[in-house]
Amino acid sequence: MDTKLIGHDVVAEGTMLFRFEKPEGFTYTAGQSIDLLLIDPPETDAEGDTRAFTLASAPDDTHLAIATRMRDTAFKRVLKSMVPGTPMRFEGPFGELTLPEQPERPIVFLAGGIGITPFYSMSRYATTHSLPHQITLFYSNRRPEDAAFLNELLTLPERNPNFALVGTMTEMEKSAQEWAGEQGYIDATMLKQHLADAENALYYIAGPIGMVAALRTMLNEMGVKKESIRTEEFTGY
Repeated sequence: MDTKLIGHDVVAEGTMLFRFEKPEGFTYTAGQSIDLLLIDPPETDAEGDTRAFTLASAPDDTHLAIATRMRDTAFKRVLKSMVPGTPMRFEGPFGELTLPEQPERPIVFLAGGIGITPFYSMSRYATTHSLPHQITLFYSNRRPEDAAFLNELLTLPERNPNFALVGTMTEMEKSAQEWAGEQGYIDATMLKQHLADAENALYYIAGPIGMVAALRTMLNEMGVKKESIRTEEFTGY
């Protein structure tokens, strides 16, 4: 599908949000992704001109949005330099990391860094539509400065009694901001402190490959069944 860049914003240190026109008739489910294609970019690399991004926007938004760490790659240099109105293309939506139709089981989101994007979309959608799903989001970052959408996520529990946020920081000694929440990596002890029935929840994990693998192993050791764990890995390109 054809689209155009609307604009971009910095949403955390080293992380940017890019907004695009939403083609008429395009629909998707919160948590899904698209393949974004640069058209005749001024530079490219061995990875080509297409990248997969989870949509950070919610289905009700009038635009589409992605958020990404701004590493020094050809694709991201071109993306950052684009001006509003630049034409682009995308394919999708793809993915099944979406909210279940039935809300009976509690849902636990485990997010690391930019892995927050599908959970940001789903949490906003659940709040806007007053969904009955019981959601607890564990969101791990090095510092508050690195945590995209943190301020908005902190306000969601006020609007959604079925949503809880557990933010945790792993390198607060490097932060210039104050943080009153959890510190350290997400582990079994942290989960059990905040969840009434940790072993029987439905888990979604999104983040760096190593984090996803470690959390999956941790959940297995806790007795969480394989079919109760859904994952999405972010390679950081």
